[in-house]
Amino acid sequence: MTPLFSRSGTGRKGLIPLICGALAAGGLAAAGATALGPEAAYASSHREAPLISGTPQYDNTDLYAFVSPDKPDTTTIVANWIPFEDPAGGPNFYTFADDAQYDIHIDNNGDAQGEMVFRYTFKTRTKNGNTFLYNTGPVTSLADPDLNVTQTYDIDLVRLRNQRVVSKTKLADDVPVAPSNVGKASMPDYGKLRSQAVYRTAGGATTFAGQADDPFFLDLRVFDLLYGGNLTEVGRDTLKGYNVNTIALQVPNDLIRESAGQPVVGVWSTTQRRNARGAYTQVSRLGNPLVNEVVNPQKDKDKFNASAPWDDAQFLKNVTQPELPKLIEGIYKIKAPAEPRNDLVDVFLKGVKGLNQPPHVRPSEELRLNTSIKPSMHPKRLGVLDGDNAGFPNGRRLTDDVVDEALQVVEGELLGTKNDLGDAVDKNDKGFGKYFPYVAEPTSGSRGPLAKGTTAGADVRSQLGDALQPAGSVTGGTDNTVLIAGSAASGAAGILLIGTAVAWWRRRMQRPY
Repeated sequence: MTPLFSRSGTGRKGLIPLICGALAAGGLAAAGATALGPEAAYASSHREAPLISGTPQYDNTDLYAFVSPDKPDTTTIVANWIPFEDPAGGPNFYTFADDAQYDIHIDNNGDAQGEMVFRYTFKTRTKNGNTFLYNTGPVTSLADPDLNVTQTYDIDLVRLRNQRVVSKTKLADDVPVAPSNVGKASMPDYGKLRSQAVYRTAGGATTFAGQADDPFFLDLRVFDLLYGGNLTEVGRDTLKGYNVNTIALQVPNDLIRESAGQPVVGVWSTTQRRNARGAYTQVSRLGNPLVNEVVNPQKDKDKFNASAPWDDAQFLKNVTQPELPKLIEGIYKIKAPAEPRNDLVDVFLKGVKGLNQPPHVRPSEELRLNTSIKPSMHPKRLGVLDGDNAGFPNGRRLTDDVVDEALQVVEGELLGTKNDLGDAVDKNDKGFGKYFPYVAEPTSGSRGPLAKGTTAGADVRSQLGDALQPAGSVTGGTDNTVLIAGSAASGAAGILLIGTAVAWWRRRMQRPY
C-alpha cells in the first residue's frame, strides 16, 4: 500500500477519502500505519497544563535553539509565550507581564543544572489613561507618541554554580518591545517597527522581544474525537493566523558553551511569577516540544511546570512507559514497542550519543544542541531522522516538523520499526526570515474581508480623512461625515453614521487631561 503520509511529502493531496474508505471497510490494520499520524498531532505547550492554561501571559508555548544559519559562530534561541493570540484581540492587545521573570536557562556541562540564565523583565507604560485606545493614530516608530501603550525590558545574565548565584550582569536596559500588530491603518509599516526592536547588547548578543507569527505548524483538531472521529479533519495548519509573544536571543557560541571540546548545551525556558509575598515562583517550563502535552499525565502536568531538570527522575516512568503508543495500539492496532523505552530516554533526556549527548550527562528534560555542528544549506524538515544532524532533536529549528519526528520516534523508528507517520502539515503558513530574529511578522489585526464599498490601503485613509492623524496634527475646521455600509448574509443593509463621533474623538484627543 502506498503511504498516505510519506517522508518525501508527496502524494498527500486527495487522500483523505482513501483513509475514510479504509476505515469504513474495516481496514484499520492495513491503513493504520499510514493513517495514524493525525491521532498524535498536538500543540507544543499551547495550554498544556490545567493551571497555566488560565494565565496565558506566563505560558511558554514553544522553544527553539539552533546555530544561526547566517552567523554560525552564534546560537539563536527563540522562546514564545501567550498561545492563540487573535490578531484583532483589542482594545487590550498582548503584552508581557510586568510581574514575571522570563528566563532562558543554559546547562553547558550536562549536569542538569543551569550555569547561566538570561533573565528578561518587562515594564509597561501608558501615555494617556483617559482613552481606551492602544494607539491614538498611525504608529510610524517605536517612539511615536501615538503608540499609547508601550513596553520596555531589561536583560540580566545570571551565572550560577551548584544552583547558587555567582554573579549578575546587566546586558540591556530599557529596550523597546515591538507592539502588537493592530492593523494596517494603525501600523502602516510594521516591518519598520520590527527592525527598530532588534537591539545589540553590551555583551555581544542580539535581542528582540515583541509579537510574531506563531511558528509552530500542525493540525490541532485531534481533540475533536481524533480528528472528527473518522480522520476527515486533517492537513490544515490550525495555528495559521495566530500570533505569539516572542523573545529571541542570539549569543556567541563561546559565551554559552563550556569549551570548544564540550560544545553541547542544554536549553530550557521558564516563567516565574511574583506571588502575594513578593517572591517569585516558577509557573511554566519548556524544553523539548510535546513533553507536557502527551508524555506527562494530568497528575504531573502542573508539577512539571514548577520543577527543575535536576529533579526529573520523578517523571522517568512517563518516558520509559509512555501512554501514547498504547493509545495508538488500542485505536489503530499497531503494536506498541516493547518497554522500557530506553530509546526515548536517550533522545529526549540525554541527547543522541555521538551527536548531542554531553559526557557524564544526568538524564533531564532539556533541548540539547551541539553548537559545533554547522547549519545545513538545505534543511530537511525531519532533521536527524532524515540525515540532517543540524535539526531536531539536535536543538530545534523553526522549520523542523517536530510532530512528525516525535511521532515516528515514539512508534519505534530508532528501534528498527520504520514508519512515515505524520499529520499532513509539513511547513508553516508563513515563510521564516533569513536574518535575526528569523520569526515571521505577526498577522495584522486588519486581516479579513473589507466592508462593502471600501478598498484597502491609502483609499481607506482618504475616506477617514484626518481622523487618523496624530493628535495635534489635524488640519481644517470642518467635520467629515463618513458612511460605512455593510450587508448581512440575508441581504439586509445597515448604515452607521459616525461623522459626529469622529469629530468628537478628534477634538477630545487634542484636549489636555
